[in-house]
Amino acid sequence: MTIEATEGATAAERQALQRRTLNSLRLATVPGQAAVAGMVAVVSLLASDLLGSDRLAGIGSASFTVGAALTSIPLAAFMRRRGRRIGLARALGVGAIGSAVAALGGELRLFPIFVVGMILFGSGQSATLQGRYVAADLAEPSKAGSAIAAIVWVGTLGAVFGPLLTPVEKSMASSVGLDELVGPFIVASVLFAAASIIITLRLRPDPLEVLGTLDPGAERVRPLRQVQRSARVIAASAPARLGLVAMAVSQAAMVGVMTMTPPHMKDHDHADLSAIVIAVHIVGMYGLAPVVGRRVDSIGANRAIQVGAIVLGVGTVSTVVAGYVPALMFVGLFFLGLGWNIGLIGGSTLLTKSVPEGTRVEVQGTADLTMSLCGAVAAFGSGFVKESFGFHLLANGAAVLAAGLLVLAWSTVGARPTPSIR
Repeated sequence: MTIEATEGATAAERQALQRRTLNSLRLATVPGQAAVAGMVAVVSLLASDLLGSDRLAGIGSASFTVGAALTSIPLAAFMRRRGRRIGLARALGVGAIGSAVAALGGELRLFPIFVVGMILFGSGQSATLQGRYVAADLAEPSKAGSAIAAIVWVGTLGAVFGPLLTPVEKSMASSVGLDELVGPFIVASVLFAAASIIITLRLRPDPLEVLGTLDPGAERVRPLRQVQRSARVIAASAPARLGLVAMAVSQAAMVGVMTMTPPHMKDHDHADLSAIVIAVHIVGMYGLAPVVGRRVDSIGANRAIQVGAIVLGVGTVSTVVAGYVPALMFVGLFFLGLGWNIGLIGGSTLLTKSVPEGTRVEVQGTADLTMSLCGAVAAFGSGFVKESFGFHLLANGAAVLAAGLLVLAWSTVGARPTPSIR
């Protein structure tokens, strides 16, 4: 199938549809990312407060990451049958409900309810993640990285304002007699609902409908079978394997260090600065995405992944040194975010280009499942590592992961992707 003749659309019509799709995704991504980022700034603090210890504080972040992982496969299968629009809108709606449930659990001081809410919250996170693949659906193959980056970048607006608005949200909650830490969760529920409405109203026509790849008769969700099929497709292509590993390692290293940064700063009496550090971190995650996307397209995804691994290592090492020079915590978290950004865009682009079009949606769902599970393990384990061995060992472990990714990328240079049909 060629770009000029997809479902009867001319090249000009296809480009116009791509512009509308990107604009719709941009409008939805801002509130969606604001919801996630505002929650990230306080989730470990609320979990620690409910449990009375940092040891299990990572369960909060792990829960919503597990939720994102559990959603990724069913969401991909649902979108294959019904389309991107309905799938994303419903996932964001579930995220809104989850955020409200988490706020209820926090207010009632019932940790199990809080965890259930965070698992449902992960559905909204999964939708915001898979939005980057939607951006690439109608893109020219040579511009896939830039299309993905366009959506990753616009998330900067929401992702930065989310943490910066946290003090206001906490104050609002306190003013009506609620626990101040539940404020960001209440606001996140409203933001996810807004994103769902935007997708419902604007993501028309559905990109998969334009491509002609909707399959109403496709097999309903059998997660294990879908993962097995997707794993075989990925295993058959060395570049696809690298793309998957780049996303998984970048997510695990970033989440593990980021999750314990607020408690680590609280230990050193800098809790009031943790929201600002997270905001700087999120600028690194999203702010340079357009530049990263263009570089991925120009130098190739493999080389970009190598650069991302180095930047990720610089960020983790800087957080260790920050024990002696506290200002380096801002630098370290910025580079940690930037390394994640390069790994995500480079890995997503390489994976998308390296598998046949007919398997792409399912493979993308499996990739996000893997990435989310790695993030969940990192988030859950981060509290144990910090409490038992210290924040420094946690950051050093992330640096080792980055070094392993760099070695894998070097060893994969020259491998050819599986030919795909456009």
